[in-house]
Amino acid sequence: MTFSVAGRCRDTGMLGVAIATSSISVGSRCPWAKSGTGAVSTQNVTLPSIGPMVLDRIGSGQSAPNALSSVMSLTNCASYRQVIAIDANGATASYSGSQTLGTNAVHAGVDCIAAGNLLRSETLAEQVTARFATETGCHLAERLLRALECGLYEAGGEKGPVHSAALLAVHDQDWPLVDLRVDWNEADPVRELRSLWNSYEPQMLDYVTRALDPSSAPSYGVPGDE
Repeated sequence: MTFSVAGRCRDTGMLGVAIATSSISVGSRCPWAKSGTGAVSTQNVTLPSIGPMVLDRIGSGQSAPNALSSVMSLTNCASYRQVIAIDANGATASYSGSQTLGTNAVHAGVDCIAAGNLLRSETLAEQVTARFATETGCHLAERLLRALECGLYEAGGEKGPVHSAALLAVHDQDWPLVDLRVDWNEADPVRELRSLWNSYEPQMLDYVTRALDPSSAPSYGVPGDE
């Protein structure tokens, strides 16, 4: 049904999540990240509020394991939830309730953690974190996307078709540096997400400049933008 990877870049401090699922619009419900704080994916039978609650606790000084544990102890129907989290120090945490669907798995690596449910292979999470570890020297969003692609194309993906995917990354600002979503694609949303990222990455920092210093920002030739 869903698999995801959350990670951080120890060189830049970026944090983020890449995720794919069989249902519509996964990016609106499951991945969460906050600059200087952490990243969370809440999945299986999704309760979106888990993400902000975990990030709030990390922001108040708790580690990812303590933050996730405290949130899940207060969460209704916790047995239906699967959650992964990473904090700005690289500590990871996970929760998979007894009602997590089908073949499910979680695996933590260095600066990353992956999880999934209704999987074709119980080794998917481990293969995803292994791929993240090898993809050094590139942007965090690229590393996360390559790890997601490994999960789908090399590790077997989900038992059913994948219909939506998302890529989220935060850096220095209080808004996402990357927030790309494929809300529905019957053929291959991860491939479409790759195309979006390839188009967005060359322009990414220009949009930061446009936000912080409009007078020096480049023009994109849209009406009124000269």
